[in-house]
Amino acid sequence: MDEFKDKIAIVTGAASGIGRAVAEELGRCKSIVTLADINDEGARRIAEGINSTGGRARAVRLDVSSAEDVEKLIDETVSEMGRLDYIFNNAGIGVGGEAYEIDLEHWQRIIDINLWGVVYGTQAAYRVMVKQGSGHIVNTASIAGLIASPGMAPYSMTKHAVVGLSMAIRNEAASFGVRVSAVCPGFVQTGIYDAGTVVNISKEKIKESIPFRPIEADRAAEIILRGVGRNKAIIIFPFYARLFWWLSRIHPGLLSPLVRKTMKDFRSLRTKP
Repeated sequence: MDEFKDKIAIVTGAASGIGRAVAEELGRCKSIVTLADINDEGARRIAEGINSTGGRARAVRLDVSSAEDVEKLIDETVSEMGRLDYIFNNAGIGVGGEAYEIDLEHWQRIIDINLWGVVYGTQAAYRVMVKQGSGHIVNTASIAGLIASPGMAPYSMTKHAVVGLSMAIRNEAASFGVRVSAVCPGFVQTGIYDAGTVVNISKEKIKESIPFRPIEADRAAEIILRGVGRNKAIIIFPFYARLFWWLSRIHPGLLSPLVRKTMKDFRSLRTKP
C-alpha cells in the first residue's frame, strides 16, 4: 500500500488490539507513526518493535478523554513534522450488562473515552487538515454502531454516535480535500473483552458465547488500511457484519428474532438472578 509511504500518522489506543495492529501495518507501509496510549509502556514496546524492523515510530502517553492533551499531541506533531496525514481515533473501552444495572459512572467513563475521545481527535485534526487541504480521519466504531446491540447499550450508543459524527463530517470535509471514514468491525481478537466492564455477568462466559470466530487484529488492520486507501465511508467486516447491516437496512424487523434470542442468551449468563 504505497499510498501510506512517508505519511504522518497518529494512532490512539495503539498499545493493543486494533490500534496496535494498525500501527504495525502502517510501520510496514513505511509511514511515520505516533503510537498514543494511556499505557505508554505498552505503546513504547510496540514502537520499538516497529523501529527494529526498519519502520519509523514513536510512543507517547495520551489520555484521549483530555481535550487539552489530544490537541497538544496533534499540534506538536504538526509543528515537528510539518503536517498530519492520518489520525486513527481508535482508543475505546467496553461496558456491558443490563442497562438498568449499569451505574452512571460507567456511562460517563465510556462516553468520555469512546465518544469525547473521538470528538477531540476529530476536531483537532480536522482543523489542521482543512488548512492543509488534505488528510484522512479514521474513527473506530463497531457493527454495534450500525445495529443496536442489546446487553451493551453504553457501548452501542457511543459507537452509533461515532458513526454519525464521522458521516456528517465526511460530507462537510470533502470540499476541503479531507477524508473521513468510520471502521465498523464485527468481533475482533482484542483485549477489550478482558479490559472492559461487564455488570453481573462473567467475562469468560461472554467470550465463550460469541457466536462467530473473532477475526485476528492483524487481519483487521489490513482490511482497515485497504478501506482507508480506497476512501470508503464505512469500513465494515467480516462478511456476517456486512450481511447483518444489509438486512437491517432493508428491513430492521428482519433481525428482531435474532436480537431477542441474543438477549435471552445474554441473560442466561447472569451471575445474579
